[in-house]
Amino acid sequence: METSQEQPTPRVRITPLTGVDFAKEVARGIGVSAGMALLWGLEIIRNACFRMLDRFNVPARRKRASAFPPGQPRKRQSA
Repeated sequence: METSQEQPTPRVRITPLTGVDFAKEVARGIGVSAGMALLWGLEIIRNACFRMLDRFNVPARRKRASAFPPGQPRKRQSA
């Protein structure tokens, strides 16, 4: 038999927003919406550019890509 007791849930108090807090929340919502609209617009432009490159049959890379930079590797001292 368990001897633990149930914890009473804390009461939640909701306080109404003041005029300044309300204005801040509205401004934040407008800012977030504007940022998302900007990103959406940039994505549309990016997709249009890639579609144009595909239509002109431009290859992705002219040379083979490498993960390592050109030139001699650095000399590392062994421990």
